Amino acid sequence: MGHFQRASLTEEDGSFCHAFQAEPNAVRDALRRAIARFARRIPDDAAGALELALAEVLNNIVEHAYAGLPPGPVELELRLGSEMLDCRVIDHGHPMPGLMLPKGEMQPIAATVDDLPEGGWGWALIKTLTTSLCYTRDQNANQLSFSVPVDAS
Repeated sequence: MGHFQRASLTEEDGSFCHAFQAEPNAVRDALRRAIARFARRIPDDAAGALELALAEVLNNIVEHAYAGLPPGPVELELRLGSEMLDCRVIDHGHPMPGLMLPKGEMQPIAATVDDLPEGGWGWALIKTLTTSLCYTRDQNANQLSFSVPVDAS
């Protein structure tokens, strides 16, 4: 199984780039690296929002974009600005259904835990935690971009 990883970061410009295979362990490692890179540079609530949003996005790529395919490449790019942390994730898996983002609406809360829906929360979380969420499909690649507010004021 061909694994590849590439990571680069530049302290001066506040960027982080990491390429990896769409596999659960590689996703965990990429998430850990990304959060560690910015944890001391952004407020705790922004770091938490980044971690949750990225975890949902990257896990969706593993579970859905590459469903039925061998694990393929994922590229993660983060850039820190004064008010936003801009994120871009690229994969070469299946396109989003209808070439558009899911609605991502919060599911109704059930009366009992047993009645809670199994899925449907991820995109609602992503949409709640991020701004400027955008999906495109270009040359057999999915590109998802979004920003996480980091302004502490």
